[in-house]
Amino acid sequence: MKPLGVFFDLHPTHIYKVYVGWQGLFYYLCGMNEEREWQSRTELLLGSEQLEKLRGSHVLLVGLGGVGGYAAEMLARTGIGKLTIVDSDSVHSSNINRQLIALHSTIGRGKAELWSERIRDINPDIDLEVRVQFVRDEDTFELLDAAPYSFVIDAIDTLSPKVHLIKALVEREIPFVSVMGTGAKLDPRQLKIGRMDKAKNCPLARMIRKRLRRLEVSLKFPVVYSEELPHEHAIVVTEGEQNKKSITGTIAYNPAVAGCYAAYVAIDHLIK
Repeated sequence: MKPLGVFFDLHPTHIYKVYVGWQGLFYYLCGMNEEREWQSRTELLLGSEQLEKLRGSHVLLVGLGGVGGYAAEMLARTGIGKLTIVDSDSVHSSNINRQLIALHSTIGRGKAELWSERIRDINPDIDLEVRVQFVRDEDTFELLDAAPYSFVIDAIDTLSPKVHLIKALVEREIPFVSVMGTGAKLDPRQLKIGRMDKAKNCPLARMIRKRLRRLEVSLKFPVVYSEELPHEHAIVVTEGEQNKKSITGTIAYNPAVAGCYAAYVAIDHLIK
């Protein structure tokens, strides 16, 4: 008889598995549902009740760039049941240094389309809504009225739509996290999860706060931001780029860490 604590399965189709404790024994004796086996490690950590909460949740993710893409990846792999993703952009060669779906083979393809394929390949059972849309100020209410979202991740990198989305979320009391700027910064250790009124050394947060105060919107909402001072040489003022007044230097890992932090805030809220 195998010991109850830790034991091994050398089934030829599974190659090698380690089962731990009573829950592992249950999986071994009863057989893991093959369709759900990919979530077994998550379930061992979170428990079945929390995993069911995630399957019953609907997350809205606005923005699929360097930050939003990693948030999408983490949400899909953690087992979110319904996900709405929003982005109108296509892959450019300048995205390759930091965006998961940006490859030389995907240049010119829509980010929303690429993420749709990737997310469904991770979790074929996910209820996925894809909106190829640039969220303008006037689109905010229509977007939020489309469904009763459990949580929203704001990964927009354009100031005015970001402010309008935050304002609408605060006013409607929809749980959300907003990600501030990760460009022109190198040190991922200085990325923090905090509150908007406490975020420092972030030019984007400063501009958003100024506008929200003018609109009399509370600043007591969660944000992901970096306390690192921006490297000024990495910010180049430009003209002619749609919706952008500058081009900012980036490093591969900073947007990735920020996206993972944003997904954590969402998941932590949803499993409580």
